[in-house]
Amino acid sequence: QVQLVESGGGLVQAGGSLRLSCVASGRTFSNYAVGWFRQAPGKEREFVAHCNWSGGTTHYADSVKGRFTISRDNAKNTVYLQMNSLKPEDTAVYYCAVDRSATINSGTYYPDQYDYWGQGTQVTVSS
Repeated sequence: QVQLVESGGGLVQAGGSLRLSCVASGRTFSNYAVGWFRQAPGKEREFVAHCNWSGGTTHYADSVKGRFTISRDNAKNTVYLQMNSLKPEDTAVYYCAVDRSATINSGTYYPDQYDYWGQGTQVTVSS
C-alpha cells in the first residue's frame, strides 16, 4: 500500500504559478513511476505529466508542455508539479498517482494504469 497526499493548490490569476506537492507513505516510493492527472467539472480525468522512478525521464500532455515541470525528491518521498503561465483552462482538481508500470507505454496516459491515488488538490485560475 502507498498513501498519497497532494497539497499546494489554490486560487491564482492567469499567468501566475503554483507548485503542487505529492507526499507518499507506505511502500518504498522510489521504486515507482508517478503521474499527475487533473479533472475539471463535467470532464474526464486527463493525463498531465509523468516521471520515472528517478525523475530522469518525464512526459507531458501537449496542453502543459513548456509550462509545467514534474520532478521528485525520493529522499523526501515527494513528487512536485511546478505550474507556470497558468491559464483558466488549467482549472481542475489535480491528482497524483502511482504508475503500475515502471516504463512508459500506451497506458501511461490513462488513469486505469495507476494505483494508489491521492485525494486531489483544487487549482483555480482566474482570468
